[in-house]
Amino acid sequence: MNTIYKHRRISFWLFSAFIFLSFGFSPINDNNFFFKINKGIDTFGKVYQEIANNYVEKIDPERLMHASIDGMLDELDPYTQFFDESETDEVELITTGKYGGVGITIGIRDGYVTVMSLMEGYSAQRQGIIPGDKIIEIDGKNIVGVKAEEVRRLTRGDPFTEVKVKVDRDGEKEPLDFSLMREEIQLKSVTYSDFIEPGLAYLRLERFTRTTGEDVRFALQELKMRGEITSLILDIRDNPGGLLDAAVEVAETFLPKNTLIVSTKGREGTNLPQRDYRTSRDPLIRNIPLVVLANRNSASASEIVAGAIQDDDRGIILGTRTYGKGLVQTILNLPYNAQLKITSAKYYTPSGRCIQEIEYNEKHGGVFSAAPESLRKEFTTIHNRKVKDLGGITPDTLVEPLEVSSLYKALMQKSFLFKYANAFVSANKEMPLELPSDNAMLSDFKRFVADKQFTFEDESETKLKEISDLATKSKMSSTLITKLDEVKDQLTKEKDSSYERSKHDIVRTLKMEIMSRYRGEKGRIEFSLKDDEQVLAAVGILKSKEVYSRLLSPQIQEAKANEGKKKE
Repeated sequence: MNTIYKHRRISFWLFSAFIFLSFGFSPINDNNFFFKINKGIDTFGKVYQEIANNYVEKIDPERLMHASIDGMLDELDPYTQFFDESETDEVELITTGKYGGVGITIGIRDGYVTVMSLMEGYSAQRQGIIPGDKIIEIDGKNIVGVKAEEVRRLTRGDPFTEVKVKVDRDGEKEPLDFSLMREEIQLKSVTYSDFIEPGLAYLRLERFTRTTGEDVRFALQELKMRGEITSLILDIRDNPGGLLDAAVEVAETFLPKNTLIVSTKGREGTNLPQRDYRTSRDPLIRNIPLVVLANRNSASASEIVAGAIQDDDRGIILGTRTYGKGLVQTILNLPYNAQLKITSAKYYTPSGRCIQEIEYNEKHGGVFSAAPESLRKEFTTIHNRKVKDLGGITPDTLVEPLEVSSLYKALMQKSFLFKYANAFVSANKEMPLELPSDNAMLSDFKRFVADKQFTFEDESETKLKEISDLATKSKMSSTLITKLDEVKDQLTKEKDSSYERSKHDIVRTLKMEIMSRYRGEKGRIEFSLKDDEQVLAAVGILKSKEVYSRLLSPQIQEAKANEGKKKE
C-alpha cells in the first residue's frame, strides 16, 4: 500500500473518503488570502463566544459548534464532512472494512427495525437470527420507532462484549430472546467468485478497503487452482468505491507492470502536487478477454479501475454510465479526536480525463448541476478509441437493465417480496429439494398479497384520474365523461393482468430472496446470475473473439459516432 510520511504520520490516499495527513494550512503565497482566513477565524470565534455566553436561552456549546461547522461544509461538496469523537468508528469502518458488531444488516420495514440480511459466520447467524426478524428490544431498551442509525450504535461496540436482543418473528407467538457476542466484523470486498462456465470466471467486487487487492488476488488464485481461467467478468455494479490504494492494487491485477493507472492533482499552490500511480508488479491475470460490468452506482475507486482498463484497452466496459465521482478526499486529524474529511484533489484517468460530473463550486438556482454534454472533451485510449471526460465512465457496450412495471415497484416499496420470502421460510424450515414452479409461486404470492389487502395505482390510472377530475370540474360534455369511464374500465381489466406481465421480475426476486434465506448472500448472487441481462451479454461477448476484438477497435466507435450523427 502506498504511504506518505510527514511529521511521523502515515498518510493513505483514498476515495469516497480517506487519506490521513498532518493538519496545517496550505502554503499559498497570498497575503490577502491569509488575512481573510485570520479575519474569518477572529469573527467566527467572537460570534460563537457571544452566543454561547449571552444568548437568552441556555444552549449546548458543542451542538452549536457542530451546527456551525455543518453550515460551513454545506457550502462545499457532500464528501467534505466533520466527524466528532463519537463518529470516528465510521471512518475506520469504511477505510478498513472492520467494526465491532454482531453481523446483521438492518432496515426499516412497516415502522420496525428489521433484519435484512446476515453476515455468514458471525454471532447473529450462529445464534439463529434470521432475515425478517423485527428487533423490538436491545439490552432491555424498547427500540420500536427508533431510527436505524441509533440501533446500529446500540448493536456495535467493542469485540467480546455481549448484547441482548429481543425480536418478533413471523409464525412465533412470543418474542424471542438472543444473547449475541460482538465480534470484529470484516466486510467482504469479494462477495462472490466462481466459474459461470468452464474457463469463464466471474468475480463480484462490492467495496474497496485495505484488504481488497489481496482479496481479489486470493479469489482469482483460488479459481485458478480449480481450473484454467480463459476469460473473466469483473462485476463492480453498485460498488460505491473506497481506498485509492485498493483501486490501484485491483487494476494492477490486470494491467502490465509500470502502467499508469490514475493521477491525482490538488489546487495549484497547495501541498498536494500531481502524483501518478502506476502498477508495481506483473499482472496476475494477463492477456485473457476481460469484461467489466458497471452501472450508475459504480463510483470513485470503481471508476478508477474501469477508467484504467478502458484507457489501456485491456477490457470492455459493459452496462451503463458510471456515477461520475472524480474527487479525492483527505482525512485530517483534529483536536479532541475529531476528524475532517476534506475534498483535496481531483483524479484523472491515464488518458488525462477527469470524470467528475458535478462542479460543486458552481450553483444554478441554488442547486448544483451536472456538466452539459456540450462541455465534454474527447480523449483517446491506447488503441486510439475516443472517450470523453466529465459525467462518469461511458461503457463501450451500453446494456440497460430492463424497466420494471409499476406493480413491481409498488410491491418492492411495501416490502411484499421480502415479507413473502419470510413467510415461505417460516413454512419451510428446511430448503425444499425444488422450489415451486413460476406459475405456482406467482399464484401463491397473489393470495399472500390479497390477504394483506395490497392495492396500488399505476401511473396510467393516476393520469386518467387527473384528466377525469379536470373534465368534471370544467363541466365538459357527458359524452367525454362516459368515454373516460370506458377507458377507466379498460385500464382496470389491463391492471388485473399486470401480475402475469410482471411474472418474470416478481418470481425472480422472490426466488432470490428465498435463496438468500437458505444460502445467504452467495445463494442470492448465484441464483441472480442465471438470467442477469448484463451478465448474459458479457458472456456472449467473451464467447466471440471477433465481437470482443471489434469492440476494442477504433473503427467500431467511429461507426457508432457516425450512426448517432445520422439520427440527429
